Parts: sequence; structure tokens; C-alpha cells
Amino acid sequence: MSNELLIQAALLLPLAIFVGIYLTGRAQNIREAVTLTGSAALFAVIVAITCRVANGDTPALMLWEAAPGLSFAFKVEPLGAMFAIVASGLWMVNSFYSIGYMRGNKEQHQTRFYMCFALAIFGAMGVALAGNLFTLFVFYEVLTLSTYPLVAHKGDENARRGARIYLMTLLGTSIGFFLVGVILTSAVAGNLDFVPGGLLSSVEGLSPVIASVLLLLFVFGVGKAALMPFHFWLPNAMVAPTPVSALLHAVAVVKAGVFTILKISIYIFGADVLAETGSREFLLGVACFTIVVSSLIALTKDNLKARLAYSTISQLAYITCGAMLADPAGIMGGSLQIAAHAVGKITLFMCAGAIYVATGVQNVSDMRGLGRRMPIIFIAFFIASLSIIGVPPLAGGWAKYQLLQGAADSGMDYVTIVLIVSSLLNIAYLLPIPILALMPPPGSPEPAPFKREGGAPMLTVAAPAFTAVLCFLLFFAVGPLAEFLSPVIGETSAQLHLTGDA
Repeated sequence: MSNELLIQAALLLPLAIFVGIYLTGRAQNIREAVTLTGSAALFAVIVAITCRVANGDTPALMLWEAAPGLSFAFKVEPLGAMFAIVASGLWMVNSFYSIGYMRGNKEQHQTRFYMCFALAIFGAMGVALAGNLFTLFVFYEVLTLSTYPLVAHKGDENARRGARIYLMTLLGTSIGFFLVGVILTSAVAGNLDFVPGGLLSSVEGLSPVIASVLLLLFVFGVGKAALMPFHFWLPNAMVAPTPVSALLHAVAVVKAGVFTILKISIYIFGADVLAETGSREFLLGVACFTIVVSSLIALTKDNLKARLAYSTISQLAYITCGAMLADPAGIMGGSLQIAAHAVGKITLFMCAGAIYVATGVQNVSDMRGLGRRMPIIFIAFFIASLSIIGVPPLAGGWAKYQLLQGAADSGMDYVTIVLIVSSLLNIAYLLPIPILALMPPPGSPEPAPFKREGGAPMLTVAAPAFTAVLCFLLFFAVGPLAEFLSPVIGETSAQLHLTGDA
């Protein structure tokens, strides 16, 4: 199959799944078979594209020119291929999990749920494979609009309020800042293509003021990255069912945000222009502030999903921090964090959902001793927590190591301190949950009984157990992954450290 057909398949398959789910909506088993078969087919297509990228090819597709200088074009490079693998692979896992959760919790409007999921993955694939800023912006908005019904899924006042905040924040930042940045970039550079080394690096006499303004517009315009002060949509979106929370935090939405920041940093600015842009250090400070403050807020949350939401805000800021270091090791760390955090955080959210389906418990204070009834779930939660903290041999360890290396190489000592403090805070708000659940102190009250006969559905247990294993496997696969990403980042000491140690 040609490169053009593979890209077309990656974009059309989610739409075909959307139609298939609609047509089979009354037949539950067939509808879910369409979802699972389609997600597996999409993953196979993305693997085929990734293999070609790994062999040095650059798959590309030009669809049409919407207006002079505004074309729908796709071009796959290693960073985009990695994001597409993460999104499509975890969608497949999350689809299995969703079947167990939605049935076990007897959720309403399941056909609409799966249809919107397919549209969201369509948006994520477009973001991952975009060949220019215009295409990326369009699919970024598709992702926002397709996930709005998922956030509002329950239909009560809290869900509608959370969905309104979600939509208004993401559309407000993208139209008010991101779109303005796209227009200004087109005016300054003459086109919107993603260029190795940075599109703006070829602009003669680029004003430092213009470059600084552009960087501010892009970073704050990508609201999905949840950088403070545009982070509040994310905790409010926790009113959605847990599979949606997993989609928001691990599979598509927030990862599309931080992926966009990395992509713009590398292919629009380039390391040299970025390093000389005045607003970069300000944004680095904002990212560090977000890392610490959101971790402190997470400590105060008894509701498990709320605690995990603020944890996500902190962990996403790691990736923005890596991009703003404008250093090869920092960019490598940010890139690895996309994959490591996706696997770890989806595990944590799926565990939270399994606990809720089985017991109805949502607060951390009510989970003491519950691990004796749900050992697999809490062991998976423990493993994923260690990965988020950055403990080897788990995936998060490499990402944090590279970010620390990037901070040292850039001479940003305060970033090093922030990352260390963040790790300590991660320990404080994550590890007590599985430890007290598995080893409650003497005299602890009996945990909540199962509200569902037999406890959590098998699929809601198997899925987080699988992704917990991935936290280990990704640690040992970091050498090939770093080598795969090296054309994006360049032959650097960061890449050599990884391949040498792995």
C-alpha cells in the first residue's frame, strides 16, 4: 500500500467506525465489535506508517488547497508517528475497558458515546499527521468539538456545566490566541509548513518582539496543554465517565495539546530561534509554577479523579517545560513524557473507574483496606504511580532523567529543583492510595462492600493490568524509541545517553 493510501486509511477508518457504530447501535454486541475491530485496524495502519518512518521514509499526502497558502496537507515525521501510535494503541485498550465500564455501570446513550469516541480519534489522527499549522489547527478544533458531548455525557447540571467550561475555555484560547498566532505566522513567514529546523529560522530579520508574541500566542492558545491559568477546564471535565477521563488525560485531548506545543517549538520556531526568544524563559517559569502548584492542589483533593486531574496538569507542564528548555535533552524528555505519562495515567484512571463500578467509592479516604478485595487494581495503581513519580525500571524514569539533564545542560538550576520537588509531591499524593488500600493500619474500618455482584467487570481489571505491564516494557524500549526520535531532535548527547544505557 502506498504512503498516500496509508494516510488516507488512518483518517478515514475512524469515520468508517463512526458510521458503523451508528448503523449497529441497536445491536450492542455488533456495535462493540465494530469499535474493537476498527480500533485494531487503525492501530495496524499506524504501525505500518511508523515502520516506514523508522526506515527513513516521510509519508505525505496533499488533499486540497482551501485557499491560497492554506492547504490540507499531511506529512508524517517521528514525533507525529509516536503520538499516533500512542493515541491509536491506547484507544484500542480503552475500547475494551469502556465495554466493561459502560455495561457494568449501566450508562445511558452508549451508542452516542462510542460514536463520539471515534470522532475524537479522527481528530487526534489529524493532529498527529498534520503537515502544516493550518491542518493541525482544523483537526485540533475537531477534537475539541467531538469531545464536548463526551464531557456532557451524563446530562445532569454538573455535566452540562463542566462541558460548558470545557468548550468555552478550549475554543476561547484557540480562537483568541492560537488562530491569531497561525495568521501572524503566515504573514511573517509566507506559509504555514512544518519545516525541519524551524520555519521561522529562515525568516530574515525576524523581530525578537514578533517571535516572543508568537510564542506566547501559541503556548497559551493551546489550552489543551492545561498550562496555568488556562487549566481549570480539566478538573471540571471530570464529571464525565471514567473512560472519557482516560481519553482526556491519556489518549487524545491533553496529549494533543502538549504534542502541538512540541511540534510548534521544533518545526515552527526551531531550537535556535526558540532559545533566543525573549518570552521563552517567562513561559518556562509558568510551566514550573504549574508543576508545583497543581501538585500542591492535588494533595488537598480527597476525590480520586480530582486528585488525578491536578496530577495531570502538573505532568503535562513537564512537556511544556521540556520544550521551553530549547535543549535537545529537554525536548527528548518532553517527547518521552508523552508516551510515559499516557501509559501511566490511563492506568490510574482505569483503576479509579474499576473501583467506582465495583463499590461506588470515589474518595481516597474511603479506600483503606479495599486493596484486599481488589488486589490487581491496586497493584496496577501502585505500578503506574511509581512510573508517574519517575522510579526505574518504569517508563517515567527516563522522561524525568532527560528533563533533569536538559535543565542541567541549559543552566536552569531552578528547573532542576522544581522537578525534584515535584517528584516528592508525586510520592505524597499518589503512593498513600495503594499502600493504605493494600496494607491498612490496624483498626481501620471495613472497606465498602461491592455494589455489583462479583466486583469490577473483568475488562475493567484486565485493561489497567495490561497498561501497568506496559509501564515496565516502555522503560526497556526507550533505546529504540530515542533512536526513532533522533531525526527530530538531532544526534545529541541526550539520545546517546539513552541508547547507551538501555
